Amino acid sequence: MCGTCGCAVTPGNVRIESEHSHSHEHHEHHHHHHGDGEHTHTHTVELHEAILSKNDRLAERNRGFFAAKNLVVLNLLSSPGSGKTALLERTLTEGRSRFRSAVIVGDLETDNDAQRLRKTGTQAVQIATGNVCHLEADMVAKAVQKLDLEGLQLLVIENVGNLVCPAAYDLGETRRVALLSTTEGEDKPLKYPTLFKSVDVAIVTKIDIAEVVGFDRDRAIENIRRVAPQAQILELSARTGEGMEAWYNYLETQLQPMPELVLSRSRF
Repeated sequence: MCGTCGCAVTPGNVRIESEHSHSHEHHEHHHHHHGDGEHTHTHTVELHEAILSKNDRLAERNRGFFAAKNLVVLNLLSSPGSGKTALLERTLTEGRSRFRSAVIVGDLETDNDAQRLRKTGTQAVQIATGNVCHLEADMVAKAVQKLDLEGLQLLVIENVGNLVCPAAYDLGETRRVALLSTTEGEDKPLKYPTLFKSVDVAIVTKIDIAEVVGFDRDRAIENIRRVAPQAQILELSARTGEGMEAWYNYLETQLQPMPELVLSRSRF
């Protein structure tokens, strides 16, 4: 994850709607040379844990803030091109009379997705992460300040398209949702179990072209259940509308008062 890929410790330029920026602190990575010629790394684990611990504290702060606002927050995760924005575009258009929503969108560059979603009449804030391949709790906290939360019920965070690093970062969400498109293959949950193990809902998208691309829906669902038995599974097409009503019904159930708030999210 980010402790080894380096994105969390490389100076980056994180912008919110191209108006605000800050740089990630650069952390020293010490190398120790031994007399016998060995070259070892000694701080990777400690650095990674420190980064995640700080993020977890900020995520808990976000979660408390969202709870105080009676705001249900979804963290939407998937690989690039799985249909996150298309799903949100249809959801925000057709669900406008059913739930009051806003969106935070994460991408490395451009605000294309935020512009697209604003056309539905929904508030949308774009976070441009620069060279960071995931969203973090502090980025979300800053983006939320740009939203008018009065009367909102649902906040959807469209995370950066990535099946690895975002799984490790709690954003303070209420529910975590993963998308698996029929164009990606049935074995994605087996290849990227860390993400799927952490989700509350798994959505198989683009089912209208499943047969054309040779996608085995039964096998895909079996793989999801094998890795993430806790996840509710939905199948839909944002293009044709098939299965969307089940998604809307799920969202409405989440907006009902819950017996207890999930105060923390286990990292797998």
